[in-house]
Amino acid sequence: MAASYLTPGVYVEEVPSSSATLSAGATAVAAFVGFTAKAPTDDPSDPDGLKPRLVTNWTQFEELYGGFVKGAMLPHSVYGFFNNGGSMAYIVRIPNTQPSEEPGTLSLPSGDRALGPAVEFTTAEPNADVTVRIAPEPESDDADDDTPPSYTIDVVGGDDTETYTGVTLGSIASELKSSTKVKVETKIDVADLAADLQTLPAGAFAIEPAAPLPVHVPARAFSGSESARTGISGLTIADDVTMVMVPDLITAAGKDDGTIDLGVWKSVQLALINHCEGQANRMAVLDAPPGMSPQQIKEWRSDTAMYDSAFAALYYPWIQVANPAATNGDTEIMVPPSGHMAGIWSRTDTNRGVWKAPANEVVRGALNVETNITKAEQGLLNPIGINCIRPFGTQGIRVWGARTLSSNTDWTYINVRRLFNMIETTIMNGTQYAVFEPNDQALWEGLKRTVGSFLRGLWRDGALFGATAEQAFYVKCDEETNPPDSIDQGKVVVEVGIAPVKPAEFVIFRIAQIKDES
Repeated sequence: MAASYLTPGVYVEEVPSSSATLSAGATAVAAFVGFTAKAPTDDPSDPDGLKPRLVTNWTQFEELYGGFVKGAMLPHSVYGFFNNGGSMAYIVRIPNTQPSEEPGTLSLPSGDRALGPAVEFTTAEPNADVTVRIAPEPESDDADDDTPPSYTIDVVGGDDTETYTGVTLGSIASELKSSTKVKVETKIDVADLAADLQTLPAGAFAIEPAAPLPVHVPARAFSGSESARTGISGLTIADDVTMVMVPDLITAAGKDDGTIDLGVWKSVQLALINHCEGQANRMAVLDAPPGMSPQQIKEWRSDTAMYDSAFAALYYPWIQVANPAATNGDTEIMVPPSGHMAGIWSRTDTNRGVWKAPANEVVRGALNVETNITKAEQGLLNPIGINCIRPFGTQGIRVWGARTLSSNTDWTYINVRRLFNMIETTIMNGTQYAVFEPNDQALWEGLKRTVGSFLRGLWRDGALFGATAEQAFYVKCDEETNPPDSIDQGKVVVEVGIAPVKPAEFVIFRIAQIKDES
């Protein structure tokens, strides 16, 4: 700004820089859409817990959404993500249950735990929020050894509290019969117990509601609504997401006879691919349908799915992991691989960089694979973009593919697409200072310096191909890219060319026999 200098002296003015420093943002922010054990309740504006919520570790996920639960693959995928190197994930919950009409119950033991539950509290209404508080009363002076201990019991429901004093284990059912919140039943014969065994545990005990009932979830529920911030579309507000998964397709697309509705499977995955292509800064990590042989998955990919997108990657087969939610002896469970693969993407980004192909990496937590694929069978799957997960003996179970689902050879590899996503996002976010600046040579040179410095740093890190920086990239912004008519339209055009490093997918040694001609 021009200033008026009227008094002799020294003046200091701050002049804005004509360039800026670009810093690459996070490249490994995952998003999981699916079912959870419960909904987070700490946001009054989102009582059902449907909006995207960021978690940074497994403990935080458990606190908000609960742990492993039957009928939900998302917890297994999130656990695999963090176990394989992931650090940031958005969770988008899809409701898949409805409250049960059965009352909640609470069982408490007596002094002899070998007898099992001594008393059972049952809520008078289903899904009631009731807590039972038990406190021992001091013994009277005239009490003898045959006098059972007495308690004060508070039945708390909402803002109301019912208090009962002088209650013993033998009289608890009759003493609380006037309660409007709970029904009480003694589960053992108190008369057969000595007085010192007729005890109740002290403390506050919340009555657990009955387990919710599963409901059918249509495919459109996964698509969700951008305005309501639900489902896949709700991730539009999460600008930093770079990879998206829907691990609970097996539950939504499963039929009563145990087969998979491949129409539902395809429709949800297409919605996911369309979302990623529309945002243009993230990729869909897709799971192949379970239970398919290599020939079947090849036919499904070619004849049924027919995906063609640079913003999607497909993994096969499913993997076997330990089942923490096992209740009937099934200590292992087959899970979709997408969450574990996203963790490997994150681990590769951290250890090497987003430009390194996320392949030839051990799948942590994998006990086995659903289908053991041979080299010849992968020869049929790899060219059509199916990334295989294979066991290699003492080298562990590894990801053995790094291709997208694109037919365009420019975008064959996952790391190339993700590198461009990162560069484009970084440039877009880091050059906002140029908007409404005077469109002249000073601005052009500033943009060239800003972008060129960033790309030079990537080249030094090994992200770009070329013996020199000039071979690796170019940035052009001059009179040629900005003719007068373009300037009159308010445009400043910067051309950027990048030579990405592509993975050595096929390592070939040509070995010949040397003959001694002496």
